[in-house]
Amino acid sequence: MADGTPWSFLDTYRGKAFSGEWPTLPELFAITVSRYPDRACFSAYDPDRRSWNYREAHAVIKRVAAHLRSLGIGKDSKVAVTGKNAPEWAMAYLAVLEAGAVVVPIDYQITAEEIANLVKAGDSVALFADEEKFAELKAACPELKAVFALWSGGPDYILDLKAPSESELPPLVPAVETDLAAILFTSGTTGIPKGVMLSHRNFVSDCFYAQGNLTILYTDVFYALLPLHHSYTMLAVFIEAISVGAEIVFGKRMVVKQIFKDLKEAKITMFLGVPMLFNKVLAGITKGVKAKGPIVAGLISALMAISGFIKKVFKVNPGKKLFHSILDKVSLSTIRICIAGGGPLAPSVFRKYNQLGIDFVQGYGLTETSPIITLNPIEHYKEASVGKILPGVQMKILDPDEDGMGEIAVKGSMVMQGYYRMPKETAAVFTADGWFRTGDVGYMDSEDYVYLTGRAKNLIVTEGGKNVYPEEIENRFQLFDEVEQVMIRGYLEDTELVSEGIEALLFPNPDWFRDTAGSSLEKAEARMKEIIDEVNLKLLPYQRISRLKVLSEAMEMTTTKKLKRFSVGQASPTGTGAQAERKE
Repeated sequence: MADGTPWSFLDTYRGKAFSGEWPTLPELFAITVSRYPDRACFSAYDPDRRSWNYREAHAVIKRVAAHLRSLGIGKDSKVAVTGKNAPEWAMAYLAVLEAGAVVVPIDYQITAEEIANLVKAGDSVALFADEEKFAELKAACPELKAVFALWSGGPDYILDLKAPSESELPPLVPAVETDLAAILFTSGTTGIPKGVMLSHRNFVSDCFYAQGNLTILYTDVFYALLPLHHSYTMLAVFIEAISVGAEIVFGKRMVVKQIFKDLKEAKITMFLGVPMLFNKVLAGITKGVKAKGPIVAGLISALMAISGFIKKVFKVNPGKKLFHSILDKVSLSTIRICIAGGGPLAPSVFRKYNQLGIDFVQGYGLTETSPIITLNPIEHYKEASVGKILPGVQMKILDPDEDGMGEIAVKGSMVMQGYYRMPKETAAVFTADGWFRTGDVGYMDSEDYVYLTGRAKNLIVTEGGKNVYPEEIENRFQLFDEVEQVMIRGYLEDTELVSEGIEALLFPNPDWFRDTAGSSLEKAEARMKEIIDEVNLKLLPYQRISRLKVLSEAMEMTTTKKLKRFSVGQASPTGTGAQAERKE
């Protein structure tokens, strides 16, 4: 590996702490423990601060791993972990890997019955679970060797587990980098669940290649707010942090007031979230600025534009000092970098955060790619792009049209091993020459920056044969505070010609609906129509919305706050219709 890369330090440990190209996740954690034993590792504020440094966390992980081994759990065994974000979740995850076994992280927000089904689908022999569904899961999974508690006082609480001496245990068969590390069941899909198989090499190589586009420091404090079972948080927060010796603070509730409290108390420097969260935070900032009156608001807006220009052109960041008081009010003054993932972000939102002096990064990836394959470097970002291709990632556009647009395909050490026990489904997502088909449509520029236009499965085909990608239009609604949720979809305008019109489903912001619209559906519909007209003015003629539905109930969302999409003709505004399959 070349000197000067973020991963070149591993050369010092190669042949001593690990062999091969990349360490396994337990080997990587052990390397970090040797580098930063006394640095805070896992912390939570619930409500008082609980924290483990790297040496202390490693001792817990090794003890729990030994307990698992005493039960005969080791090489090739599968162990499920489900529960809210917490230090115990992270230590359980690493303990499973330390024992040489495979971890199966499961979404805690689905029903106990659905979790039990995934425990069985992943062939798990043991389970770590939190208080909320513990009793139900223990009853639903009688075949398991053990069910461990992730909360204090629970039966077989992870921190109370005792370990026999090493001499009493069966020999440890440690994993190697090409071995399976985790099976991740993608959420938001229908039918038989797909378990994405990711190896130690997948995770560790992706972790360090991402650092080729983004500098992470051992002094950083990451905020784990989104569910840890999801590949985005698992890699971009959990694994990235432990690779450099940074601290992870675990958040449990996606409630703005609680988030601001955590950000301030923990002095967070790395804040990762989904577009919806960043839109809400920006809406709060904008509301506070407007409250200062038109003259002050106009001045702040002008200063933001100047700040953004200086930052982009001269690579100097005046915004952090200029707008310190504004950022401090929303607990963002300690933030070094914000990262948006898990869905498309409007370029205007990206621009405003950078104007305020926050280095804002957007990335792109899929569970099947561990997941990151592009990141926008902070020193040379492009607002309309989802980022520059990472070192180590090969990318090409399949069957590009005249504009260079087509399905994105990738190769590299971060691409999954396949779907668990699903050879046909695995073969279907790879080309004959081994490229993984993402199902996303987009194009690349001359500097290897990627631009997404939509999901191939969500494509709308108009009467004129034009292709419309819903995500492109949905992005236009992100700065309208009155709109809580938006879904753009096609509807059959002409059944004979099978041509589609474009329809918008809008769910109004409940606070706006109550306080400004006076809970009047008539007023809400009138404002939603005005918003549609504003959006249509900025769209090409074939992209324009021709039908509107204002919803009285919120649409169903995944745990990473993405809408579950519905097939044309099967749509259900209240979330009861058939769901179209969608990768996370």
